[in-house]
Amino acid sequence: MNLLDFITSRWQSLLVNAYQHVSMVVQCILLATIIGVLVGVAVYRSPAGAAIATALSSAILTIPSFALFGLLIPVFGLGVAPSVVTLVLYALLPIVRNTIVGLSNVDQPILDAARGIGMNRFSVLTRVELRLSWPAILAGMRVSAQMLMGIAAIAAYAKGPGLGNLLFQGLGQLGGANALNMAISGTVGVVILALVLDALFVLFGRLTTSRGIRG
Repeated sequence: MNLLDFITSRWQSLLVNAYQHVSMVVQCILLATIIGVLVGVAVYRSPAGAAIATALSSAILTIPSFALFGLLIPVFGLGVAPSVVTLVLYALLPIVRNTIVGLSNVDQPILDAARGIGMNRFSVLTRVELRLSWPAILAGMRVSAQMLMGIAAIAAYAKGPGLGNLLFQGLGQLGGANALNMAISGTVGVVILALVLDALFVLFGRLTTSRGIRG
């Protein structure tokens, strides 16, 4: 059976795996964004705090993904839980770093003007600083999303959902019937999903960023 026939005969299963894959990645990005922005807000005014937060999130990326999955399986078991925890941890660095950079680069005269019209600290943060930092934060989310698309495929090692199951199944049966088709379908599917998700991030950025900030 050639690749086209394989995809045609299993398109429903492929769509389910693709949906599970991108759904897990998007949900993990949203969760990592909440955590990363909160961490960035907490430390961006402290050089030492910012350095520690960046170093800790950087250290996570030095752990091979297989090893991290292996360490988390005894704690969370197999399935969705270790997959989500692993993906969120890997997504933190670009988001934390870009949040810190974005908030730190807001011009002081803008902050002074906001305080001058009576804004309190919380209002300045939410209505001025975070809005001006949004392009940087979104850029961090885009980088994390591209990383997670590939790492999510390895979640099949922990019995996680997504296209990784098809990829691992194909690699585990190399030489058998349709093994190569499964491996290629899983790999190409991940690439296509990554490109589509990145395009959606670009569109989302245009819709949520004012022209003054973009220009």
